[in-house]
Amino acid sequence: MEMEDEQPRDESLAKIEIALLSIIFLSAGILNSGLLLMLWKRRKQLSRMRVFVFHLCLADLVVAFFQVCPQLMWDITDRFIGPDLVCRLVKYMQVVGMFASTYMIVVMTIDRYQAICNPMVTFQRGRARWNVPVCVAWAISLVGSLPQIFIFSRVQVAPGVFDCWAEFIKPWGLKTYVTWTTLVIFVLPILTVIVCQVRICRAVQINLYIKTHKEGESAVANPLPSRASSVAGVSKARIKTVKMTVVIVLAYILCWAPFFTVQLWSVWDVNAPTETATFTILMLLASLNSCANPCIYLLFSGQLPKRLVSLLCRDQSKLKDSIPEEATMVSSLYFSFKSLSDAK
Repeated sequence: MEMEDEQPRDESLAKIEIALLSIIFLSAGILNSGLLLMLWKRRKQLSRMRVFVFHLCLADLVVAFFQVCPQLMWDITDRFIGPDLVCRLVKYMQVVGMFASTYMIVVMTIDRYQAICNPMVTFQRGRARWNVPVCVAWAISLVGSLPQIFIFSRVQVAPGVFDCWAEFIKPWGLKTYVTWTTLVIFVLPILTVIVCQVRICRAVQINLYIKTHKEGESAVANPLPSRASSVAGVSKARIKTVKMTVVIVLAYILCWAPFFTVQLWSVWDVNAPTETATFTILMLLASLNSCANPCIYLLFSGQLPKRLVSLLCRDQSKLKDSIPEEATMVSSLYFSFKSLSDAK
C-alpha cells in the first residue's frame, strides 16, 4: 500500500505542542516520582489502597517516559528516529500505559465497591501477598497491547524518508482499529466505573438514612436488611474515598472524552479538520491526566503535601502522620492515535 503525500506541518503549532508536552512531561515525572518514592519508603505499611496508588504511579511514569517523552522527541525531530525494534517497543509501551492507568481505576473502583457494599467479604479476604485486582489490570495491559507490535513498524513514507507508521486495509482498517480501541479503553471501562459508583452512592445513601433514623429505634425490634446492615457502619474515611472517586471519574471523562471524540471524528469523517489547533489541543488535553493524578491525591490527603515537599527537598526528619486510604485517578495519553490521524 502506498503512502499518501504529506503536507508540511504547521511549525507554529508544532512549537506550541512541544512547549505543552515539555511542561506535561516534567510535571508528570516529578509529581509521580515523588509519590512513588514516598510510597516505596513505606512499602512495609502499604494498605490495599496504597497499593493501588503505588501502581497508578507506575502507570503514570510509563505514560511520562514512554508516551509523552517519545512524542515530544518525535515532534522536535518531525520524524521517528530509531530502528524498527524501537518503533514497535515504543508503540507497545504507549498502549501499556494507557491500558494500565485505565484498568487500574476500574479495579480500584470495584475494590471500593466491595469495601463499602460488601465489607465482610473484603475483611475475610485479608491481606494477600499479591493484590489480585492489580495483577489483573497489569495482565490486561500487557496482553491487550500486543497487537501494537504487529500494527506499527518502521516504514518508508517518502523516498528516502522513514517513520514509525501503521498501514491499514482501506477503507475500514483504521476505522475498525480506532473504534475498537475506544470501546475497550474508554467506553467499557467508563460504563463499569459508573455502575459501581451508582451502587456505591446508593449504599452510602442507605447508610446516611439509617444513621438519621437510628435514634429511638431498637436493633432487636427492627432488624436491618442484609444490605443495609452491611453499609450501616460505613466510616467517614470511606465516604471521603467515595467523594474522591467521583472526582476521579469526572476528571477522567473530562480529559478523555474530547480526545476519543476527535479521534473517532477523524477516522469516520473524511473532511475532519485534523490539522487544526483545536484537534491538537483536545488530544493534548488527555495528557493532563498524568499531572492531575498526583494533584488530586494531594488535595484529598491531609498531611501528604508536607510529606511530598519533605521528600523532594531531601528532608530526613521523621514524620509520624500516616497517609489516608484514598483512591487516586487514572492518567495517560494514547499518542498512537495522533500518529494515526496524521497518517490518515
